[in-house]
Parts: sequence; C-alpha cells; structure tokens
Amino acid sequence: MRLILTALIIFIVGVILYTVLPMGTDTVNAEEGTPIVAVQIPTELSEIAMIGKRGFDTKCSSCHGENAVGKNGVAPPLIHKIYEPSHHGDESFQRAVAMGVRAHHWKFGNMPAIDGLTRADVKAITEYVRELQRYNNID
Repeated sequence: MRLILTALIIFIVGVILYTVLPMGTDTVNAEEGTPIVAVQIPTELSEIAMIGKRGFDTKCSSCHGENAVGKNGVAPPLIHKIYEPSHHGDESFQRAVAMGVRAHHWKFGNMPAIDGLTRADVKAITEYVRELQRYNNID
C-alpha cells in the first residue's frame, strides 16, 4: 500500500511539473525580452486570423512577443500547451483582456486588463493564436 501511495504521489508531482513548466526552454539563463519558444508560422492564415494578427501585433506583441512566442522576463508564450483550447478556452482570452489575469501558471506577474479591444477584436486575436497553435501541433 505504501509503495502504491508513493508511486501515486510521484506521478501527480510529475504531471504537475510537466503541465506547469515551460517545455524546452531555458528561461533562467536567457536574456530578458528574448523569445521563450520557437514557433512555425503558417504560410496562410484565414481572413479572421489575419485581422487578429493585426490586433495582436498592435495590442499584445509588446508583451507576448511577435507571433505569441513570449518574452523572457515579460510575458509567457501563448503558443504553448498551457493555452491549448481544452485548458484555456476562447472565453479565457476574452476574460483576460477585459479583467486581467492573476499570475498562476508562470512567474511573470499579473496581466493587466487591456483597453481598446472589443469582444470581436479579441475573437479575431484568439483565432490568430489558435491557428498558430494548431500549426504547431497544439490543439
């Protein structure tokens, strides 16, 4: 019984670490502002994702990096399994923009609410992020 309990605890800790820690990144030794992840860029985006890219570039990329790769010491990558649709649905993007987000997955601090974006703007930005995610096998 004790062996089973120990194995279960080790498994749970492993799952938590696997889920929370950035994969394949060295954020401890990287220079602040450098990209956290590398992403593949699709050759084509849907029309709504192209609109979303413009919104992302204007309102989000200063923190989350070009193509949502994150910036070391600034903000996390959105092209990461933590933000896959089954864990952070589309409405979580709406809420993050409208209300901000208390830090819980990363050590970047809290995200403030973002002014000047409508729900339609955020929907297009989310579609852009989702297309990048799918192209990088995050879905």
